[in-house]
Amino acid sequence: METKISSSFDNFTGDLAGKYYPLNNLSESDRKQLIDDHFLFKEGDRFLEACGLNRDWPNGRGIFHNNDKTFLVWVNEEDELRIISMQ
Repeated sequence: METKISSSFDNFTGDLAGKYYPLNNLSESDRKQLIDDHFLFKEGDRFLEACGLNRDWPNGRGIFHNNDKTFLVWVNEEDELRIISMQ
């Protein structure tokens, strides 16, 4: 699922153009910026662990946001896709 979804982000243009950050290949500077932006998922949440959502962490998970940081997609966090549009 992550591969199919993340490749579709390359087709976004205009206001939706941005960058995808796979969690299993995240640089320290990108990780820090995503935390500062309050976009990064929590790891180790006991409720997510209890229902098996932390399996294989961080493989298959990532975050996309547009250049203006007003459109965000979480891939395989709690939901398969969580799409957020902000003003």
